[in-house]
Amino acid sequence: MKELFYIMFAIISMAMTSCDGHHPEPDMGIKIGDVLCTDGQILSPDFWKKSGKEAIGVVFYVNTDPEIEGRGFAVYLFDMTPVAFADSLGVKQGTSADPYAMDGNSNTFALMSQRNVSSPMADAVFELWRYGQSAYIPSVAQLRLLKETRMTINRNLEVIGGEIITDTPDSCWYWSSTEVAGQEAAKGWLYSLSQGAIQETPKNQAHKVRPIITIHD
Repeated sequence: MKELFYIMFAIISMAMTSCDGHHPEPDMGIKIGDVLCTDGQILSPDFWKKSGKEAIGVVFYVNTDPEIEGRGFAVYLFDMTPVAFADSLGVKQGTSADPYAMDGNSNTFALMSQRNVSSPMADAVFELWRYGQSAYIPSVAQLRLLKETRMTINRNLEVIGGEIITDTPDSCWYWSSTEVAGQEAAKGWLYSLSQGAIQETPKNQAHKVRPIITIHD
């Protein structure tokens, strides 16, 4: 019996030693705060540091709704220089004007496609397109999701050398891609990434934009 006991003890000890030397594999699921790389791969901040890959964004929303396109959304690493929604007033630019729609991508295409007035912010975002990752101006609803995870996002933006989303009263306001319903020719929605408030604003005013990216398979 003692010999059997010692044999079992040795087997258990070997198994424990084997487990101690095991290195966990990367988690291939998407999590809020993960790093989106220029090649489309998504890594945790720890694995990103070891990978040598170039970051382009940080995941702020993981999609579980079949009605919403993509696996989730990532926020671009940096703010854009303040720009106007439109270079002049008096023209509807064709966004949905729905503050509850996750339609920043289609809104941005509408802004780019309008022939009667140009959108400096849409033109500036188009210049960011590279590596197959198409950045666009988030809608009000998408900015609302970003605000909810801002603290986690900021921690990881700092880790990867991005620009944090500030919460000071004079610098927390960002353009959405959503026009104001009933006033589409004159106003768009500004969104506070500090308080979650929205503000009707003349579209020819220059304000910051924080582009986002839809994550695809």
